[in-house]
Amino acid sequence: MPETLHRRLGMTDDEFQAVHQILGRPPEDPELAMYSVMWSEHCSYKSSRAHLGSLPTDAPWVVVGPGENAGVVDIGDGWLAALRIESHNHPSFVEPYQGAATGVGGILRDIFTMGARPVGLWNQIRFGDLADPHTRYLFNGVVAGIAGYGNAVGVPTLGGEVEFDPVYAGNPLVNVMCLGILRDDQLVLGTAGPPGTVAVLLGASTGRDGIGGASVLASAGFDEDAGAKRPSVQVGDPFEEKKLIEACLDLYERRLVVGVQDLGAAGLTCATSEPAARAGVGMDLNLDAVHLREAEMTAPEMLMSESQERMMAFVAPAQVDEVLEVAAKWEIEASVVGTVADGDRLRVYHNGAQVVDVPAASLTDEAPILRRPIARPDWLKDLWNLAEPAADVPFDVALLALLGDPALGDRSWVYEQFDHMLFLNTVHGPGRDGSLIRVRGTDKGLAVSTDGNGRLCQLDPRRGAERLVYEAALNVAVLGARPLAVVDNLNLGNPEKPEVMWQFTETLAGLGAACETLGVPIVGGNVSFYNETDGHDIFPTPVVGLLGLAEPIPVRPRQLEAGMAILLIGPAQSDNLAGSAYQRVVRGTLGGRPTRIDADEGGRSIELAIRIAHVVPGAVLHDVSQGGALIAAAELLVAAGVGGQVEVDSVPGAFGEDPHRFLCLVPSDRAAEVGQLAREEGCEVRDIGITGGSDISIVNQTTVEVPLARITAVWTDAIAAKMRGALHE
Repeated sequence: MPETLHRRLGMTDDEFQAVHQILGRPPEDPELAMYSVMWSEHCSYKSSRAHLGSLPTDAPWVVVGPGENAGVVDIGDGWLAALRIESHNHPSFVEPYQGAATGVGGILRDIFTMGARPVGLWNQIRFGDLADPHTRYLFNGVVAGIAGYGNAVGVPTLGGEVEFDPVYAGNPLVNVMCLGILRDDQLVLGTAGPPGTVAVLLGASTGRDGIGGASVLASAGFDEDAGAKRPSVQVGDPFEEKKLIEACLDLYERRLVVGVQDLGAAGLTCATSEPAARAGVGMDLNLDAVHLREAEMTAPEMLMSESQERMMAFVAPAQVDEVLEVAAKWEIEASVVGTVADGDRLRVYHNGAQVVDVPAASLTDEAPILRRPIARPDWLKDLWNLAEPAADVPFDVALLALLGDPALGDRSWVYEQFDHMLFLNTVHGPGRDGSLIRVRGTDKGLAVSTDGNGRLCQLDPRRGAERLVYEAALNVAVLGARPLAVVDNLNLGNPEKPEVMWQFTETLAGLGAACETLGVPIVGGNVSFYNETDGHDIFPTPVVGLLGLAEPIPVRPRQLEAGMAILLIGPAQSDNLAGSAYQRVVRGTLGGRPTRIDADEGGRSIELAIRIAHVVPGAVLHDVSQGGALIAAAELLVAAGVGGQVEVDSVPGAFGEDPHRFLCLVPSDRAAEVGQLAREEGCEVRDIGITGGSDISIVNQTTVEVPLARITAVWTDAIAAKMRGALHE
């Protein structure tokens, strides 16, 4: 064995020595391959695991928390919801279409592994400056990959978020969340079962595509040689995935499986070691029985391959034939590849010889835990003390600049490529604060909001993370849903830098405090480190996916029309513009310290939004976040094709992004009713305008009128105009 093989596989000398100590001998090449992927940053969470236990994960309605393929919560009347979020950042930089597409495929498998039917997808994507041709190439490829896979597999993409900032130019972020629904007697866990249970490999054949894909690509930074990693990106086949979904759901309905494990990152290595470790058993795996798409694959290649659309089912011996019949019915390949064994050893055979003999749990439970140095960055105080420009531009100029920015303008170029009406259960799809789908046959609705903000978290990761949770909670509340559970995707730079670990631990503290206060458990998540290129880290960018339950589903909001009062609800905006879109777009700066959340104010705003959504039929509610109150009002008016008059008292009053605020638009004769509800909940209400006319009139000391047609054109072209012809560049 070459001395440097473990380094080429991404292992440190200390990790190699730890393997040697566990085995009592030097590892064979296939064994070293298995440890290298299972002990990678992506699979083992070695830099983060010591800190994740601080998060609140328990609640009476939590059925399955962190540690399984997906979190599962009880939504009542025998129904469960499964949710999961994952990143595919590095693969999407190397090959944007397949990186994003296989990210969708992987998150779908996490959900139906639990026994749930996937019913919705959400994406959180971030790129550099859209004026750059390479950014347009990446953006176009990622969106096409998400659409191509999700549409073909038949799961609607219901929402998400897209951001553009130069900090993501060399390291785009592609986070995907999936929601599934199941009955409580359909739940399946990732266990190998008792000795004698048979391992059946289902789905696509195993090839050299994706060898070490997610596990290797996501465990190191990028440099100018990143393009050479292209062969490590998996290749997806959504039609194979669709057959696999239906076959697995058929197996679950027939009660034919003991447990199921997705073959995602680390492939066969993960699909054997993790279920065996959970069950406290060993396993014998026969690689000669694995169906292949390429000849003469070596044992390390087969064990590391992350070829897509594969699942490992653990089946009682008497039911193996029926499992194979179900696979044949759905036209998927199936091979009996192993047997659960007494003891704790994972043994692998290839070409008739034993090539691996390791303790199964050592691949998971004995992965290194690194307690990396933590230090607040020296540059943070300089950011907090940034001197802002003295002069501001006129309100109408700022309004047009913000609405024409790709991060705030019309996102329909993105979401119109997605099918969001599959299953015909969509109540509110893309383009709103959150998404809402009905649970068919019930009066229940499930709302989802995914939110992230790297600029806020660069300035203060704790306050930024807290605000994300409260923003997501308010986004589902305006749909009439009560916050139920959270999954998070934590995207950060190089954990070997003490300031990055400080950002990470502060982010965890913010997420944990906000979820604890709101009583919303975190049921799963993902940590994505090494988001850096040539030594430059991204902003700390946590993404929160929050699930809410609406029971019953509120009456749909009325169409916006002339004569409706525009009410701003929540605490008054401070003078703080730190981290705001106005600061980025108009002032071209980043600095200050974001306004902290107010738990009491935040709770009252959430309760009031839920109440209005249910008891004021036809009220139009919209969270105030990026761009502030004036941008929120303009978004509603432009979408409805109706003008309006909006009063603003200052630049922060128009464009500030302090938390816990939302707009409520109702017919003028119902404004008093909303005011009474607000007083009962202890919330402030300000009447800031009225709808009507063909302009948006901004009222301050004077009135400035901007034609609605001009605003609409600027907003509509924010992304679309820049992407015209992108395929031909």
